[in-house]
Amino acid sequence: MAQNPYYNGPASDHFDGTRFFLEGGAPDKSRGDLWRLMRTPRAAWPAAVANPPSALPQDRVSGDALRVTSIGHASVLIQTRGLNILVDPVWSTRASPFRLFGPKRASAPGIAIGDLPKLDAILITHNHYDHLDLRTLDVLRRQNPCRIITALGNDTIIKRHDKRFAVEAYDWDDKVALSSDVTVTLVPTHHWSARWLNDRRMALWTGFVLETPDGPIYHIGDTAYPDGAIFRAIPQRFGRPRLAIIPIGAYEPRWFMKDAHVEPAESLRIFEDTQAHYALAHHWGTFQLTAEAIDDPPRRLAAALAASTIAPDRFRVQSPGSAFDVPVAEG
Repeated sequence: MAQNPYYNGPASDHFDGTRFFLEGGAPDKSRGDLWRLMRTPRAAWPAAVANPPSALPQDRVSGDALRVTSIGHASVLIQTRGLNILVDPVWSTRASPFRLFGPKRASAPGIAIGDLPKLDAILITHNHYDHLDLRTLDVLRRQNPCRIITALGNDTIIKRHDKRFAVEAYDWDDKVALSSDVTVTLVPTHHWSARWLNDRRMALWTGFVLETPDGPIYHIGDTAYPDGAIFRAIPQRFGRPRLAIIPIGAYEPRWFMKDAHVEPAESLRIFEDTQAHYALAHHWGTFQLTAEAIDDPPRRLAAALAASTIAPDRFRVQSPGSAFDVPVAEG
């Protein structure tokens, strides 16, 4: 049996002693599948896309205000109840273990890393290079040190890189206090993890639910849809989210990606399943990870919204640097 280099703990209902899993998840893809994927034609992306002008983020927000600023791809800054929380920070040019190879940014980060407000916590959903970027974490530790909260095994990756990181690792369903009135709970997603070819599912992946006095904020990292049960469980457990931050990109070809990433119609189903008041799209338009065109995710989401009874302004798609001041949830 392969040895897990990141986590050594007892077996559970989602850990077999070596690898993590989610009951009902799809089997791992084969090397033949990967070879077929590499031969799949891909839409041409522009080398660079200019971001519209944006304002610097506020130092903090107070009271019942909730502001979420898109940085690009899966990186977002959540400001709520006096806290500044950064999710999956990636400021590097490439989402890759290599500086000269791998997916390259088509759009610059919407906020310069030096313009971030003082951070209280960094949340990291999983260890793929477009979500866990050690080079970015190095910069943040020097200029903006704070606690890092992630799922089991990812702490080892970060600590091996630099033991000075204040990183904490938790299991699904663990709840962590961020302040006297804000907590974060780790929740399952249908995904997987790997940094190399031989460590698949040896670190846990997660979504996050922030519980605040003004309603939950549900940030989904990467996920597939399957039967939607894990999304329908969110309002039953935490109440209706004030905001759900939902991935919409990196989904083609479907024969391969359907087990790891949702496509926009499924993103809308997640929005409906969670009963969220508002949603914000992420995971699109920055790194070309898959075959679809750069603007295909927002176009397909717009089409799905048009075919539904949901008001389009309830599911926001915004460019890097743009901020969403989320209305206070009613009812």
